[in-house]
Amino acid sequence: MPAIAVIGAQWGDEGKGKVIDLLAEKAGVVVRFSGGDNAGHTVVNPYGEFRLHLVPCGIFYPQAVCIIGNGVVINPAVLIDEIDQLNQRGVDTTRLFISDRANLVMPYHILLDGLEEESRAGKALGTTRKGIGPAFADKVARLGIRTGDLLDKERLLERLRLILDYKNIILTKVYEVSPLSLDEVYNQYCQYGERLAPHIRETTIMLEEALNRGELVLLEGA
Repeated sequence: MPAIAVIGAQWGDEGKGKVIDLLAEKAGVVVRFSGGDNAGHTVVNPYGEFRLHLVPCGIFYPQAVCIIGNGVVINPAVLIDEIDQLNQRGVDTTRLFISDRANLVMPYHILLDGLEEESRAGKALGTTRKGIGPAFADKVARLGIRTGDLLDKERLLERLRLILDYKNIILTKVYEVSPLSLDEVYNQYCQYGERLAPHIRETTIMLEEALNRGELVLLEGA
């Protein structure tokens, strides 16, 4: 069975969520492969109405393994909130897995997103100010922190210390705002790591094995 990708050909709101929800009923694996929590798919089913920003729509179908791939930038607070809401309404989230190579949206991404928009004055891009653009920029520049880093506190602290020193220079010298606290950011993301650890793993092998078994793999565009 081939993989099927559902993507938008305009600027969003094309109805991808409805198509994905229809196809997910027969999928073995549903993968969110791009974007961040700036996008959202609305799903209405017997569990109720849901607007998912990170969790794949296949989460409502018990046969479907759901993966958030390494092409997604993840705000862990948003993801944990989605998982909690799904659990509270009786949806099984033990089938949700997160690529250990997916990059995280950090507090400085959100802060810089807003500051950059304000600095453009009348030429603002109209971003959601959720830090998505800055997070992708750091991914390309190899300055990102990955979900896998949450599983190694020493590595997380080492990476965060290096990157935050650089980001705080930009915050204080360019935008003249207060620096972010290393301890506060580190402690917060350690807590996120403890919550998300059961879901984080190497997902590439999972996808290869599913395709080799002939399962339908559904790729969910942002």
